Amino acid sequence: MFLKRRISREAVIPSSSLADIAFLLLIFFLVTTTIDVDTGISLVMPPWIEDVEQVKVKSENIANILVDEEGNCLLDDQIVSIPMLKDIMKEKIKANDKLIISLKTVRATPYRIYIDVLDELKQAYNELRDEYSLSKFGKPLSQVTEAEMKEIRKAIPQRISLAEPEKVD
Repeated sequence: MFLKRRISREAVIPSSSLADIAFLLLIFFLVTTTIDVDTGISLVMPPWIEDVEQVKVKSENIANILVDEEGNCLLDDQIVSIPMLKDIMKEKIKANDKLIISLKTVRATPYRIYIDVLDELKQAYNELRDEYSLSKFGKPLSQVTEAEMKEIRKAIPQRISLAEPEKVD
């Protein structure tokens, strides 16, 4: 009797197409992945006017805010915390409808603090506009039409002047 010789085969994974598969997976993930893009601050600047007439503004119509690098706010020579700024400015805007807020920082002020102060000022205007919308139209600011929004913006214009940062030695 002849004994058959057993041939043992080893299990082998073909690796010739491994590079192709890896490349296809790489392309798939690059195409399907979304990348977050920082958009920055959305500020609408007024249009450029060639011949600008300089207008003198009365000192009682200006609220000066100076922010230092530690986040201390100086509002008309009085120290104010950033969270209190919104309520104080709402009262000042109610008392003086021609008020211009002049926001100035020192160069070492962190961007986060600057944005926090700017947000507080914008929230003050938004709350005043919301109150106006409720009293005039009987609905919150988020539900007004475009024409009503124009009227609200005309009644309560946002007057924030962003001054150039100062270099402090």
